[in-house]
Amino acid sequence: MPRSLRYYGDPALRRKADPISEFDSDLAALVADLFDVMYQEKGIGLAAPQVAESRRVFVVDVEDDSGRTKKAFVNPVITRREGTMVGEEGCLSVPGFREDVKRWAAIEVEARDETGQPFTLAAEGLLARAIQHELDHLDGILFIDRLSPIKRKLLEARLKRFKAPASKVAQGAEGSASSL
Repeated sequence: MPRSLRYYGDPALRRKADPISEFDSDLAALVADLFDVMYQEKGIGLAAPQVAESRRVFVVDVEDDSGRTKKAFVNPVITRREGTMVGEEGCLSVPGFREDVKRWAAIEVEARDETGQPFTLAAEGLLARAIQHELDHLDGILFIDRLSPIKRKLLEARLKRFKAPASKVAQGAEGSASSL
């Protein structure tokens, strides 16, 4: 059965995801589905909680000045953080909302791929932003939670009225090309 994207207000987006201990065909299928849903929605990253799977895995496909990174991150941990950057973010699970978010400018992350192979990756710029955004999803945090109290207050009324567009729920319509 195809997995579907979950939207703001769904409790699955607010749960802390469970660590993964088995690197099996179920995990491989989940990773493949995450890439499929991410591409269908025109995103650059997607975490398992966004398809109602409480598992610590996300995928990214980011192209920037340093090249293309297409990768699954299982049980990721940021081990180094440097500097800060502010840039606009959106989220496939919160369509129609885009705001500037402060993130670490450079990070190093340790994780495993979907086969269980460990890796370490240094990232800057858009890739670092995408990794941090998706890692937040694994902890039940949305990008709107990273906004200043004033910005959150200004968005509160719109967020209370938020409903996933019927066409998105029924047909899986396109998201923003730069949403995470």
